[in-house]
Amino acid sequence: MDSAAAAAAKRVQIEKAHNFMRQYRDPESRELKKLSANQFMDVWAHYDKDGNGYIEGTELDGFLREFVSSANATDISPEAVTDTMLEELKSCFMEAYDDNQDGKIDIRELAQLLPMEENFLLLFRFDNPLESSVEFMKIWREYDTDNSGYIEADELKNFLRDLLKEAKKINDVSEDKLIEYTDTMLQVFDANKDGRLQLSEMAKLLPVKENFLCRQVFKGATKLTKEDIEKVFSLYDRDNSGTIENEELKGFLKDLLELVKKDDYDAQDLAAFEETIMRGVGTDKHGKISRKELTMILLTLAKISPDDE
Repeated sequence: MDSAAAAAAKRVQIEKAHNFMRQYRDPESRELKKLSANQFMDVWAHYDKDGNGYIEGTELDGFLREFVSSANATDISPEAVTDTMLEELKSCFMEAYDDNQDGKIDIRELAQLLPMEENFLLLFRFDNPLESSVEFMKIWREYDTDNSGYIEADELKNFLRDLLKEAKKINDVSEDKLIEYTDTMLQVFDANKDGRLQLSEMAKLLPVKENFLCRQVFKGATKLTKEDIEKVFSLYDRDNSGTIENEELKGFLKDLLELVKKDDYDAQDLAAFEETIMRGVGTDKHGKISRKELTMILLTLAKISPDDE
């Protein structure tokens, strides 16, 4: 390596140490450059220091300070962003990018902010969340081809390939690039780092528009009406067969499970939960729930106060 190249490399290292975001801006225009899948992963991993799947608290403060100060042509310190400026910036930033208004930035929200390779961005399906967990469970069954209860790397690659086919972009993506995308998505969404996606991890990659059971109406038994029960039943009885079964039942149980276990559950949890629920409603019709049984479950749910969740 000649002296000029060595000096340039050293300068990049100093910039990264001082302000991680500076390396991703054009030196002349100061615009953010399009990030590759691997670069996006580097940014995410750098700021999500505790690896909990969110940039929040001091992580968020650090990201915003560096994001703003990196836009300056001169190398100013992130600390030059005062606390007052930071609070104003955070307020505007969160209003624009914190879609679910939880006060922290998740992987999708960051992906909306940073310019990325178009084909990689497609894999986040921003404009097309699933209508319900019934659809999610159908997709899960389709790609968990070995019925292991997990989406392994090769199954995830097949899923991503089909997403790109659906967007008519598969011809733009080489096999090597598809492998890179698969590895990156695994790194991003595999929270417990076991090299595969469990149910709750895949649910973050492929979000459902709304968990209907989270609505306030289910928080008090006195508010629960026959119409509410009918709405829920029709939401899950997608084939209008008069019972909730197969992926319909799995979708309903997934939504129930999310109320209890929040962000960490797998197929074994779902199976155990199904056994408990079916035993609780006293049904002998394996794998099916009627309107009456659904009513019993929802009334039980409604009696649980928000503090008990």
